[in-house]
Amino acid sequence: MRFNLKVPFAEKDAAKALGARWDAASKLWYVEGKADMAPFAKWSPTPRDGAAPSSAAPSRAPVKAKAQSASAGIVQIGSRYVELPRVCECLPWDVCDKCRATALSA
Repeated sequence: MRFNLKVPFAEKDAAKALGARWDAASKLWYVEGKADMAPFAKWSPTPRDGAAPSSAAPSRAPVKAKAQSASAGIVQIGSRYVELPRVCECLPWDVCDKCRATALSA
């Protein structure tokens, strides 16, 4: 059985010396076929890390994009960015009466 590990770069040599292997495609360290997992306990990932210890590859659930109103004041960047639909045909830097409710600044 394969167990994925969360090994910091500074400790990669120690993990390798104990028998851990590097999976370049998934970019993570793993141990396979070891009966005693105690030496690797400090590198076992937590459930928040996104990779379960017994998974063959890190599985990440797709993030569902939710359109948030711009009036919430939260600016989303990166993979969570969702472009809000235009309310009117005015220029983006002009705020007309139709788009005033969704404008970031009044």
